[in-house]
Amino acid sequence: MTLVRRDILHSIGNTSLVPLRRIALPNAARILLKLESENPTGSMKDRMALAMIEAGEADGRLTPGGVVVEYTGGSTGVSLALVCAVRGYPLHIVTSDAFAQEKRDHMQALGARLHIVPSDSGRMTEKLTRDMVDAARLIAAETGAFWTDQLNNTDQITAYHALAAEIWAQTEGRIDGFVQSVGTAASLRGTGEALCRYNERIRMVAVEPAESAVLSGGPSGAHRIDGVGAGFVVPLWHADIADDIERVSTGEAVAMALRLAREEGIFAGTSTGANVIAAARLAGRLGQGATVVTVMCDTGMKYLKTYGVHGA
Repeated sequence: MTLVRRDILHSIGNTSLVPLRRIALPNAARILLKLESENPTGSMKDRMALAMIEAGEADGRLTPGGVVVEYTGGSTGVSLALVCAVRGYPLHIVTSDAFAQEKRDHMQALGARLHIVPSDSGRMTEKLTRDMVDAARLIAAETGAFWTDQLNNTDQITAYHALAAEIWAQTEGRIDGFVQSVGTAASLRGTGEALCRYNERIRMVAVEPAESAVLSGGPSGAHRIDGVGAGFVVPLWHADIADDIERVSTGEAVAMALRLAREEGIFAGTSTGANVIAAARLAGRLGQGATVVTVMCDTGMKYLKTYGVHGA
């Protein structure tokens, strides 16, 4: 029997969970990767974009014909562009040349209007994040748009409760650790909250760029891991979200993303590379018999120019 969905938004979620076969170390826990690339735009952000728009519709902040605005490194913008295209909302996106060109192209293809904030030599910094937020705030004030404001919006957290429920069911409750990189902190917070309701002993690990390790007390700096590491402690973060914080450098993240492609056939972005580095470290600490779950945040098809497909 063929299942015909109501629209593309009803294909969000229920993504696969697969084991890493060659990346895993001997005598370490098994590592399972949640393939969020199976979502319509190839990103886990489809979940939160839909949740934020639906929450705005439900309480009247977003009405028919209304305009939406957001600042984003790319994946949230692409996901919002998808949702807004289906629901019929004009979308203004504030982004930067620091992020993958493929994402900007994708947003425009889905109908978003882009406002580009220049970066410091293509690097992600605290100043860039704050400049993008300020630009989005100004557009919202001038247009009367519904500002999804992802750094502060708690509506998105429920989307990750559903992610946790999927993981729990797919592992049949056999999960000892969960690892996720921190951008807004909503995905780690929401998934962690729900997983800990099932089993409070599951170890939660946050991942941040080594070059800008502000969550673990380091100085703000510049890095090139798309979608994570805002350069300051983000509002949705609180100290008890994670049991551990792992620092992963841009170089490590890129190298692991390429290893995943060449050794596992899994083509992912740099945030996924960072996740797997941190998951491997946790797997080594937990040892054989344990299970660590982490997330393939998005598809590597968003980063072809970033990696340089001719010999990256």
